[in-house]
Amino acid sequence: MRTAEPLTARQARAGVDPARWPDVAVVPPSSRARAAAAGVLVRRALRGLPLRARFAGSGTFGGGGPLLEIHDPRAFHARVGTGGLVGFGESYMAGEWDAPDLVAVLTVLAGHAADLVPAPLQRLRRLWAPRHPHAERNTPDGSRSNISRHYDLSNDLFALFLDDTLTYSSAVFRGFPASRDLLVAAQRRKIDRLLDLAGVGEGTRLLEIGTGWGELALRAAARGACVTSLTLSREQRALARERVRAAGLEDRISIELCDYREAGGEYDAVVSVEMIEAVGAEFWPVYFRTLDARLAPGGRVALQAITMPHERMLASRDTFTWIHKYVFPGGLIPSTRAIEETVRDHTRLRPARRDAFGAHYAETLRLWRERFTTRAEDVEALGFDETFRRLWTFYLAYSEAGFRAGYLDVQQYLFTKEGAVR
Repeated sequence: MRTAEPLTARQARAGVDPARWPDVAVVPPSSRARAAAAGVLVRRALRGLPLRARFAGSGTFGGGGPLLEIHDPRAFHARVGTGGLVGFGESYMAGEWDAPDLVAVLTVLAGHAADLVPAPLQRLRRLWAPRHPHAERNTPDGSRSNISRHYDLSNDLFALFLDDTLTYSSAVFRGFPASRDLLVAAQRRKIDRLLDLAGVGEGTRLLEIGTGWGELALRAAARGACVTSLTLSREQRALARERVRAAGLEDRISIELCDYREAGGEYDAVVSVEMIEAVGAEFWPVYFRTLDARLAPGGRVALQAITMPHERMLASRDTFTWIHKYVFPGGLIPSTRAIEETVRDHTRLRPARRDAFGAHYAETLRLWRERFTTRAEDVEALGFDETFRRLWTFYLAYSEAGFRAGYLDVQQYLFTKEGAVR
């Protein structure tokens, strides 16, 4: 274990590329008083949690539970004191802290998310929390940029940890614990449930908002549907089109580089899988009005969405987080209440069914994370450095922990529209 080292105002982290990771490569300037205050707040937050924290040079703190090992306490406190939870994630990326069981530590923290910051600071959140950059608003241009920063990283990267269907959303398993050899079947089970909800069959005109790498479109076309699928990712579109050609389904599937707001036509069914998280609260009414406008009378919408508790969504919706900065710029996870109120207030759609299955997402993420970890050398061979690998390990573990703690959930919705299908 590294021992704590003297901290200068602009101390560089060994092995971190400052051109690629400027805010990770350098510890932010922080006065001794601010770092000390952060240390007090950290210990106060940990007090009473089922968690232990081992600070290099000063022993272990806490009453029990999974271990958080802080190798460089002064750098850790400087980052947390300056950047809050953004700094907490950047400190992990810099290697200043670690955990033998990262998911267990993050699950404890996710389960107590509402209590980690003292109530007086929570009330002043708007004053101290960083705000979303204006450039990351989910306008048509902003959405293209935001989507590209994640989904255009590399098709080969995603193929390293996803299953053969290249499905990047929660699977539905028959039982737990899940194993990787069952992931393909579990992903297809999820897709088939959505297609069944939407009533997709022979002759169905289907609009898919958010192509992914094409598995849902392929399965819908195999049922006899005529599919129009929209994406903003050039990388995803290229590979999805290759898969469509290989399957001989070009006459049934059209994959378009198109914003959902620019879609035209009328469809018997609309399916959208974990797309709403990239829409942004500002544009939720536009998104659902688009679903309504594109759906023929008597049609059905099947929607899969990650959700969070409504009060937590309201408390955090304006905050710029580590996930926004490094993983999903412009994203916001809605609550079920926000979805249902937006649909009620802005569309002619009516909710007909909702099924939650958050435990399945925790297992899906575990399988992805374990695969990503075991293929670290292959990730490196694609040109992604150690800081990136720590970033993605943290992202996958952080997401898994959210579902294990119940902080996050995932839903499949069915919405209907009155009238007769042509």
